[in-house]
Amino acid sequence: MATPKGFARAIIVLTTVSAAVMELIDTSIVNVALSDMSGSLGVNIEDISWVITSYAIANVIIIPLTGFLAEYFGRKNYYIVSMIIFTLASYMCAQSTTLVEIIIWRFVQGVGGGALLSTSQAILFDAFEPKDRPMASGLFGMGLVLGPTLGPTLGGYIIDHASWPLIFMINIPIGIIATLLSYTFIEKKENEGNTKKSMHIDYNGIIMLAAGIGCLQYVLERGESEDWFNSEAIRICSVIAVVGLTAFIIYELSIKQPAVNLRVLGNRNLAFTTIFTFVAGFGLFTSVFVYPVLAQRVLGFTAYETGSSLLLPTMAAVIMMPIIGRAMSKGVTPIPFVVIGFTLFAVYSVLSASVSPDVGKWDFFLPLVIRAVGISLCQLPLINQAVAGLEPKDYAAGISLNNMIRQLGGAFGIAMANNYVANRYAQHRSDLVSAMPNGSAALTERIHTISQGLISKTGDAATATQKAYGLLSASVDRQAYYLSYLDTFRLIAIFFVLVIPLVGFLRVKKKTAAEAAAAMKAAAEAH
Repeated sequence: MATPKGFARAIIVLTTVSAAVMELIDTSIVNVALSDMSGSLGVNIEDISWVITSYAIANVIIIPLTGFLAEYFGRKNYYIVSMIIFTLASYMCAQSTTLVEIIIWRFVQGVGGGALLSTSQAILFDAFEPKDRPMASGLFGMGLVLGPTLGPTLGGYIIDHASWPLIFMINIPIGIIATLLSYTFIEKKENEGNTKKSMHIDYNGIIMLAAGIGCLQYVLERGESEDWFNSEAIRICSVIAVVGLTAFIIYELSIKQPAVNLRVLGNRNLAFTTIFTFVAGFGLFTSVFVYPVLAQRVLGFTAYETGSSLLLPTMAAVIMMPIIGRAMSKGVTPIPFVVIGFTLFAVYSVLSASVSPDVGKWDFFLPLVIRAVGISLCQLPLINQAVAGLEPKDYAAGISLNNMIRQLGGAFGIAMANNYVANRYAQHRSDLVSAMPNGSAALTERIHTISQGLISKTGDAATATQKAYGLLSASVDRQAYYLSYLDTFRLIAIFFVLVIPLVGFLRVKKKTAAEAAAAMKAAAEAH
C-alpha cells in the first residue's frame, strides 16, 4: 500500500484526528448536561448518570477486541461501519424521550466510539513513512489530550445557550463528512479481509469478556450510588464479574486463537508496566472527575468556566506530545519520562490539595499545567515500555491489554473517589458540627449575626432565624465537601508516590529506530 502524499494525507489526518476527538469529546461532554437531561426526561440524577455508565461499559468491552475485529472484517470496512454506528446512535440519543432509550443508544454509541478511537490512530500511522511517525504520534496525541478537555467546555456552552440534544446532534455533520472522506481517501491494507476465512471467531471468549468486564465496570461505576453490596444488582454483577473473568482467563489461555492473547502477561516487564498504567488511568480519570466537581459544587464555577479553566493549561501537553514522540522514535528509554511524569502528577495533586476555598479559576492554572505535562510524559512512554521485551508479533496484544487496564484504572479511581468523598464528607461534617454544639455561645453568636444580616436586607424578622440555620447548614456542607475533595487529591498523590519505586522491576531496553517505529505502529493498531 503506497503512502499517501500531499492533499490525500492532509485529508486522512483531518479525518482520523477529528473522528478520535469527536469520540473523546463524547466521553465527557455529557457530564455537564446531566441536570438538564434528568429534568427533561423526568428522572433523578442517579438514574440519568446511566448515560455515562452505559457508554463506559461499551468502550471497555470493545477496546481489547478492536484489533481482532479490524483484522476479521477489514480495517477500512470496520472503521467506516463504526463511524456510521456512532453517528446514527448520536442522532438517536438526541431523539430519545425516555431513560431506557437513551441508555440503549449511548451503549451503541460507545461500541462505535471505542472502535473509532482505536482504528483512527492505526490509519493515521499508515499515512506516514516510519521516519515521520513521531509527527503522526504527536498529532494524534494532541487529539487525545484536547478531546476530554473540550468536552466540558463545549458542553457547558451548549447547555448555557441551547438544549441538551444539541450535544449529540453536533456529531452528525462531522460523522457524515468523516465517513465520506474515509470511503474516498482511505485505502485498504494489503490482503485486507483475505484472512477472514482462516480466522476462528472466539465467541466463547468474547461472551465471557463482555459479561465479566461489563459487570465489573457496572460495579465500579454504580457501586457508590447503589450502596455497594447492600444492592442486589451489585451483588449479582459482582458474582458474574468474578466468574466471567476467571472463566475468560482460563479459557483464553487454553485455546490457540484467543480473542485476547493473555499469554503476553507472562512477560515480567509488561506485568509491571500494567501496574503503572493502572495508576496512570486512576490519576487521569479521577482528577478529571474530582476537579470539575470541586469547582462547581464548592467553588461556584459554572460548567463553562470549569471547562475553560482546563483548556488553556492543556496546551502544555499539546506542545509536549510531538517532542516526546520524536524522542521515543529515536529509542530513548521511557523510564525517566515515566518517573518524572508520575512525580509531576503527585506534585499536581499536592498543590490541588492546598487550595483555599476562595480561589479563582486561574489559581488552578499552574497545577493544571503541571498535570498536563505529567500526563504527556506518561502516555507514550508507557505504551513504549509495555512492549519492551515482547516479540513484534505480540506488540498489539500487549498494548491492547495495557489500554484496557488503563480504562479499568480510571473506573476504579472514580468509584474510589465517590466512596472516599462520601466517607470523608460525613467525617468532616461531624467534626465541624461538634466544634459548634447546639446552645454554645459561638453558635448563638453566629446565628444572631446571620439573622441580623437577613433582616437588614429583607425586613423579614419572623423567618430570619430559621433561614440563618439553613444558611449555616449549607455553609457547613460546603466546607465539609471542600475538605473531602482536598483529601481525595492527597490520596491520588499517595498512589503515584508509592508506585514510583517499582520502576526497578521494569526492563530497560534501548530500541533501534525501526523497533521503535514498529512499537508505535502496534500502539496505533491496538490503542
